[in-house]
Amino acid sequence: MVKQYGVYWINLDPTIGSEVSKTRPCIIISPDELNRFIRTVIIAPLTHTIKLYPTRVICDINGDKGSVMLDQIKTVDKTRIGNYITTITTDEIEKIKSVINQMLC
Repeated sequence: MVKQYGVYWINLDPTIGSEVSKTRPCIIISPDELNRFIRTVIIAPLTHTIKLYPTRVICDINGDKGSVMLDQIKTVDKTRIGNYITTITTDEIEKIKSVINQMLC
């Protein structure tokens, strides 16, 4: 089972327009209670491109700096999920929660 705040390779293709594409690291943001029972997960893709947008959170993935694209949150079927990469830090989790709260609440 995938875990909330775990980073996994996820195939995002096919896409349309300005949606983020290709297979890339993504953070699972849906809670474990949903992940156990539903065949989809809510994810936030990662990019190596650092932009100081208010919807982006900078994080470290196995020594590589990246940016969590919270402006590209999407729901994907679990069949798109590839290998586990790592889990983000508590500090990074708190920053993600804060940005999501500001965006949606």
